[in-house]
Amino acid sequence: MAIRGEIYVLPFFGQGHLFPCIELCKHLASRNYKITLFMSSNPSSSVPSSLRHHPLLEITQVSAAQSPLPPPPEFFPGSVPVPVSNPFHSHHQQMGRDIEAFLSDRVNGPGRPVCAVLDTMMSWSKEIFVKFDIPTAAFFTSGACSAAMEYGTWKAQVNDMKPGEIRVIPELPEEMAVAYLDIERRPRGPPHPAPNGGPPGQPGPRLLGPDGGPSDRPGPGLHGPPGGEGGPPGGPGGPPVPGHQPPWMADVDGSIAMLINTCDDLEHPFIEYLANRIGKPVWGVGPLLPEKYWKSAGSVFHDHEIRAANRESNYTEDEVIQWLDLKPRGSVVYVSFGSEVGPTLEEYVQLAGALGESKWPFIWVIQHGSGRHGPPQPSSDPSEEGYYPHGLDTKVGDRGLIIRGWAPQLMILSHPSTGGFLSHCGWNSTVEAIGRGVPLLAWPIRGDQFFNAKLVVQHLKVGYMVSSGGDKAVEKDIVMGIERLVTDEEVHKRAVALSGKFKHGFPASSEAALDNFINFISQKSA
Repeated sequence: MAIRGEIYVLPFFGQGHLFPCIELCKHLASRNYKITLFMSSNPSSSVPSSLRHHPLLEITQVSAAQSPLPPPPEFFPGSVPVPVSNPFHSHHQQMGRDIEAFLSDRVNGPGRPVCAVLDTMMSWSKEIFVKFDIPTAAFFTSGACSAAMEYGTWKAQVNDMKPGEIRVIPELPEEMAVAYLDIERRPRGPPHPAPNGGPPGQPGPRLLGPDGGPSDRPGPGLHGPPGGEGGPPGGPGGPPVPGHQPPWMADVDGSIAMLINTCDDLEHPFIEYLANRIGKPVWGVGPLLPEKYWKSAGSVFHDHEIRAANRESNYTEDEVIQWLDLKPRGSVVYVSFGSEVGPTLEEYVQLAGALGESKWPFIWVIQHGSGRHGPPQPSSDPSEEGYYPHGLDTKVGDRGLIIRGWAPQLMILSHPSTGGFLSHCGWNSTVEAIGRGVPLLAWPIRGDQFFNAKLVVQHLKVGYMVSSGGDKAVEKDIVMGIERLVTDEEVHKRAVALSGKFKHGFPASSEAALDNFINFISQKSA
C-alpha cells in the first residue's frame, strides 16, 4: 500500500514527554503514514532500536547540545519564549533554525506533509510550521482532567471562594467540585526563591478518602508554580492562578485539533467538556504506553524489553523480581516519585520514618539528587548526591528494597505481589498503575499532578491522598495512608475492575480516535 502522507512530531524534553510521543509515532505509522520525529540529540539514547529501524519512521536530530542541558524550564508556557538567561533559550533558537532549514528542503520536494503534531510545551515552534503552511495539532502528554479542571476553575472564578465553600463546575462531574481548601495557598516546606518574580512555595497534599469525605488538613492549591518555584501566572507545570486563563489555551490557539494522552474509559466527561469549550476536535488517543504493556495484561514482563533508558541502579531487574517473588500477593508498597520531581528533604525524612514503622514490605526508588532544590539529577560532587535513608535498610531488613537510580517500574506494577503505589501522580505513572489494577496513594507535588490525584481519588475512586506539609503528623499520616491503601478491599476491587477495561489491549476508543484524526487531517490536506 502506498504511503498516505507524512506527519511531523515534535516532543518536549524528558522521558515523560518523549515516551508518549514515541508511542504516538508508532500508532500513526501503523496507519501507513511516514513519520518524522524531531529530536535533540541529547535524549536520542532513549529511543528504542525498534523505532530507529522502523521503515516508516525517520528520526531527525536538531540542535545538538554541546553539553548536557539542565532540567527543562517547565514553569514557562510553551507559547512563551524562554528568557535569554536560561540555557534553553539558545537551544530553542538553534532548534528553530534547524527545523526551518529542514522544512525548506523537505516541503519543496514530493509528498507535502499533512500535519505537524507539537507537544504543547513546544508550541513556540508553531510559527515555523505556519510559515510553510503546515497545519499543527496540539498534543497533551498529560490527561484531560487537568486541562478541563484548569478551564473550569478559571470560568468558575474560584478566586473569590470563602472558607468552607464548595463550588461545582458546570458540566463536570459533581465529585470534582472545587473546595475552598483546594485553592488555599500553603507552602510545602521552606519556600524556594522565585526565579522570575513569582510566588515561592507549593501547597502540599492532604488525606482524603475515595468517598471525597472531609479532612482536617489543608489541601493542594489550584495555583502555584511547579516544584515549589515561582513562575508567571498560569505557567505549565502548575495549575493557573485562579481568575487567570489556563496557559494551554495559548498553546492550542491556531492548532487544528487537540490530541490528549488518555481515553474515553478513563476521562470521557473531561474530553467532552474540552471539546465543547475550545471549538475544535479533541481526541483521546492514549494511554500511550508500550505495545507490550497492552499485550501482556495479567502477566509480568521485563522493562528492558520495551524501553531504552539510562539504567544505572544498585539492583538488576532480575534481582527485583526475585525479591518480589518472595512477598505475599498484594502486600508490597511501591514508592517512587519519578525522575523529575520529589519531596523536600524534610519530607523524605518523614517518609523514611513511616516506611520504617509500617509493617508492610516496600520498594522505595530514590533518584540521585533527591531532596535538593529542583529536579533530581546526578552530580559529580558527593555532597550533592541528595537524600538517602541511612540505617533504614538495617532496620527493616528484607522487608524493604531501596533502589538507588533506575527501577523497572512497569515490571513492579505488573507483579502480583505489588499492592499499592505511593506516587507523585505524574500522568504516565498514574495510567501505568491503573492499567495494572494497582491503587494509588497520591502525593502530588506540582502542576497537573494535583488534578491527576483528584481524578484518582474522587472520580475513579482507586486511591487516597497522603498528607504532607512540614508538620509533625506527616510520618503518622503516611503510615495510616499505607495501611488503608493495602487493606481497603473496596479500593482494590475498583482498581481491578478499572484495569479490566484494558484487558483486550490498547483502548478501542483510542484506536477510533486515531482513525478520526487521520481522516480529519487527510481532508484538511485534500
